[in-house]
Amino acid sequence: MSQQFYQFNINQLNGEEISLSEFKGKVVLIVNTASNCGLTYHYTGLEKLYQKYKDNGLVIIGFPCNQFGKQEPGTSEEIQEFCSTNYNVTFPLSEKIEVNGSDVHPLYKYLKKELKGKLNNSIKWNFTKFLIDRNGVPFKRFSSTVEPEDITPFIDQLL
Repeated sequence: MSQQFYQFNINQLNGEEISLSEFKGKVVLIVNTASNCGLTYHYTGLEKLYQKYKDNGLVIIGFPCNQFGKQEPGTSEEIQEFCSTNYNVTFPLSEKIEVNGSDVHPLYKYLKKELKGKLNNSIKWNFTKFLIDRNGVPFKRFSSTVEPEDITPFIDQLL
């Protein structure tokens, strides 16, 4: 069992800090999100996945990020309101983070090292997805263009 994934803490949109160790034994899908992106509709598919699999051990965590086209300019309250009102999002969302550059969140630094991208390790756009197995081992990286429902076979494999 890899413990590295579980060493990270995140701050939720409401400011409450949680440790990823709370998700030991669960399959975790990590997604960088944005409210004003052409892919924002992915929230619908992500919420469907969450509703379908949460009782079987799937956790989805959204990480709002404003690094791509400034498509997540809102405050934590505005992001929460947008996601709840427009997409009925019930899975956890972190406070806004950076996924690339000198201020990259430590979790993303780790994930990009473990699951490299096609050309380089940087996150290319909003809604890049990382699937983590029940033992905290990064399993697979999906580009932003991969629809949430297309991840279903991989979730089934890990659950």
